[in-house]
Amino acid sequence: MHVARLSLTDFRNYERAELELGPGATVLVGRNGQGKTNLVESIGYLATLGSHRVSGDQALVRAGAESAIVRALLVHGDRQLLLELQLNRQGANRAQLNRSPVKTRELPRYAHTVLFAPEDLAIVRGEPGVRRRMLDELLVQRSPRLAGVMSDYDRVLRQRNTLLKSARARGLGADKLTTLDIWDERLVALGAELIDQRLALVAELAEPLAAAYHSIVDADHGPSLQPVLSIDGAVADDDDEPRPAPRGDGADASAEASAVGSAATSPAVPTADRFAAALRGLRRKELERGVTLAGPHRDDVLLLLNGLPAKGYASHGESWSFALALRLAAAELLRRDSATGDPVLVLDDVFAELDRLRRERLAAAIGGYEQVLVTAAVLEDVPEPLTATIVHIDAGRIVDAPANAPAAVPVPAADEEEAKA
Repeated sequence: MHVARLSLTDFRNYERAELELGPGATVLVGRNGQGKTNLVESIGYLATLGSHRVSGDQALVRAGAESAIVRALLVHGDRQLLLELQLNRQGANRAQLNRSPVKTRELPRYAHTVLFAPEDLAIVRGEPGVRRRMLDELLVQRSPRLAGVMSDYDRVLRQRNTLLKSARARGLGADKLTTLDIWDERLVALGAELIDQRLALVAELAEPLAAAYHSIVDADHGPSLQPVLSIDGAVADDDDEPRPAPRGDGADASAEASAVGSAATSPAVPTADRFAAALRGLRRKELERGVTLAGPHRDDVLLLLNGLPAKGYASHGESWSFALALRLAAAELLRRDSATGDPVLVLDDVFAELDRLRRERLAAAIGGYEQVLVTAAVLEDVPEPLTATIVHIDAGRIVDAPANAPAAVPVPAADEEEAKA
């Protein structure tokens, strides 16, 4: 699959933009702050329903506008799909597929992209939420229905936390809060599915992660992923960052891990049973703090190099390579199980952080993907094999078309009011 045409209206610093693209590599080049990343950010949003730079949508709408429109024509063989997304300052976002209204959460079913950006260094060095988001975005691209499961889990979690806070304020004990059992049942059903999906994904990532890391670094540093589950006794600090539960003969186990019980921490026990046992063991502490202390919202995945946590031990270069290898591993999984071909691979300002050898090795590793979009402030940072097509960006404008641009792909005409319908 590749993006044949990208149209933006009032997105970030673009009042209007039209960009025709073809298979192969395209470099978007321009000084910092001109809008290169904004273009690829819009493509990434269609696939993940989120920005890799901000948590909300307000910043994506150009100042003074009430909504932004992203329109992309996707091509796979002889098939064409026109995806349109309207981001609104007020009210829900709206989407269309081939001019027919669809739910916004349906878009990742058709748009598959993997975007790597400088912000991805936080996957290695940042908080657990960054790593959870990385896994969840990939899960949704592979199985869009999980977006609904995640949304339902978040809703139940908020309602359960509200009940816990209310009980704390009123001084109610566990024996007086029978309604909590109802929310527990729903939380466990949804949460167990998310945990199992993440565990399966982590296992699938192992092989392509090792291959991708070696292709970039040309060294065997043994990159690996280890799930850290709060339902199995991982203890959350005050900053909500889980750490693995202590291992030993039981004497060293934390009070919370002991409360959960040995049956709950046994991998042979179904996830739902372990989750339910964890909630029972933590109920007193949850009532004291007014917050849910176990579940996929508090899990983490430990990134290891040579058996040591990458966070705290890996150098800047190793951390950068690990994060990039994770994105390439994600692209490989999407490539394996997608009926629409390769995902669009986006490298946002990546080559400036790599030495010459790693730039060349990365260029070789991604050369087989159907479409690769690269942003760079300095064209000389991009390896020559990726510079066949160059687009210059200046102050929110595409200032010149590439000399070897592909022939225009016709897009069904529609006025702006129809696009906003």
